[in-house]
Amino acid sequence: MQDNSLRRPRRIAPLGLPLALVSAAAFATSGVFGKALFQAGWTPAAAITARIGVAALVLGVPAALAMRGRWHLLRRNLRTVVLYGMTGVTGCQLFYFLAVERLSVGVALLLEYLSPVLLVLLSWITTRRAPHPLTVGGTVAAMGGLALVLDVFGGVRLDPVGVAFGLAAAVCSAAYFLLAARDHDDALPPLALTGFGMIAGLVPVVLVSALQVLPFRWSATQVPLAGSEVSVLVPILGMGVLAAAFAYATGVVSARYLGSRIASFVALSEVLFAVLFAWLFLGELPGPMQLAGGVLILLGVILVRLGATEPAAADVPPGPEAQSAIDAVRPTSPAT
Repeated sequence: MQDNSLRRPRRIAPLGLPLALVSAAAFATSGVFGKALFQAGWTPAAAITARIGVAALVLGVPAALAMRGRWHLLRRNLRTVVLYGMTGVTGCQLFYFLAVERLSVGVALLLEYLSPVLLVLLSWITTRRAPHPLTVGGTVAAMGGLALVLDVFGGVRLDPVGVAFGLAAAVCSAAYFLLAARDHDDALPPLALTGFGMIAGLVPVVLVSALQVLPFRWSATQVPLAGSEVSVLVPILGMGVLAAAFAYATGVVSARYLGSRIASFVALSEVLFAVLFAWLFLGELPGPMQLAGGVLILLGVILVRLGATEPAAADVPPGPEAQSAIDAVRPTSPAT
């Protein structure tokens, strides 16, 4: 029997695209804030811990208030919260940085942003319907544009372990969009899912840091940002409040409006915003290839949107067999 509660129509769909773009822009600021911390001697593990920790503190009370006393919903959705925290919050970041240790940044990002392709393939498998030609064309255009923006054709070096970490980041990213987009009668409010997910994601990143899986170093000295020296609290709060709490919260809401597949393609605009912010705040000018890649990404998003004639069917599995397929691609730990 089909679970029709998982197939409720999307609400106020026109709000989905603006929210998704706002979320992508907020996520993109992490590059500017993160680089400031790295230049001051912070390691990625320390920056991730600070980012998730601040976001968990900021969202803790709002998440509790969003429950409105309906704590039974948290018990029913505990597995979703844990998976959301371990994949979308922690897994994406940890696997990405593990990939960067062995691959160029461009290749690692390209692998992580294969998540929209994974969602298209998952939809094909679970619904047993071939993707719309516009969806296929949009996927090819978006991935090609992403490759140009990231300049993966210059100095590419591949390492099998690094590629595996990059693909693991892509799986975690795809799981994030799937979990964020689920909107059934017993689903957690978006703010609650985001807040409790941050708390769930903080646990494994603290354990990874304590076990020294990744180097953990931090500093309280002033850091360079936008051409001046500022307190280390500025990038920490920027990453935690804007690039995490706000970005994840708006991302969950937009995913519920748009569905996981379209939301994942719109999220590719994060790369474009990152290039823009690097230009504005770090003086790193985009080249002609990056601009051409940006055009291709936008074209890809438009084609995928036009090809999504039935987004709900593409985003939510029709029955238990399809649900098992989704469960199979969800990692149970960011360290596996």
